[in-house]
Amino acid sequence: MTPLVFVITLALISVLAGVLGSLVGLGGGVVVVPVLTLVYHIDIRLAIGASIVSVIATSSGAAAVYVRDRMTNLRAGMFLEMATTVGAISGAYLTTALPARVLFIVFAVVLGYSAFATFRKRHSAALLTTSDDRLANYFRLHGSYYDPAERREIPYKVAGTKVGLALMYVAGLVSALLGVGSGALKVPAMDLAMHLPMKVSTATSNFMIGVTAAASAGVYFARGQIDPLIAAPVAAGVLAGSMVGSRVLGRVTSTTIRLVFVVVLAVICVEMLQRGATG
Repeated sequence: MTPLVFVITLALISVLAGVLGSLVGLGGGVVVVPVLTLVYHIDIRLAIGASIVSVIATSSGAAAVYVRDRMTNLRAGMFLEMATTVGAISGAYLTTALPARVLFIVFAVVLGYSAFATFRKRHSAALLTTSDDRLANYFRLHGSYYDPAERREIPYKVAGTKVGLALMYVAGLVSALLGVGSGALKVPAMDLAMHLPMKVSTATSNFMIGVTAAASAGVYFARGQIDPLIAAPVAAGVLAGSMVGSRVLGRVTSTTIRLVFVVVLAVICVEMLQRGATG
């Protein structure tokens, strides 16, 4: 494959990654990392470096639209980002201590758990109307958003902030280790543990993943694990795709988003588990 063909095909695939990433709040890395390692046979650490750059692009493209549409919970996002950033920095320093095979298996386990937990809640749409969570009440993390698909304003309450903070630290750790934007844990943590609506969880995750990725990107750059020939087309494609995905989210139901989220995670979980078992 010539360099020109490589760049063009990778950019086109990255557009799809950006659409899926912004739609389900996972960042483009959830597609980019498997494609680079399984299709193009690129070392997983270089794939993660390119993925982290793409995650920043996803966040930049989709987050602005979600914030404008008042779908992002900014207070909750900044509150949780404290734990995620610490986790991202920790994970960036652990990558050299873990073999590539372990990274594949960890990736598969994380995605498999997220898919199972989200699928189990597919018919549960009830949101909290009251909350006795002291941190959520003190920092006023509760909110509401307008859902174009249902054509109404939907209020919600936030709970489980301590569990959420713990999961966000783990999400940051996983983000730096695997380059998946940490949305694979952030979305279920906000949706399942903290009772945020699925669309709000997705939008807030898109807002947060860029900050998390930026916290570990410097470490990868210093190690020479960000290759411009790989990272540039990935970032450009993911940015274009994320702009498309951010406009689709408001028009589809939360149940559809949940099912898309589960399918994407399940497929990639199987692929990466197979690679980890045979690598």
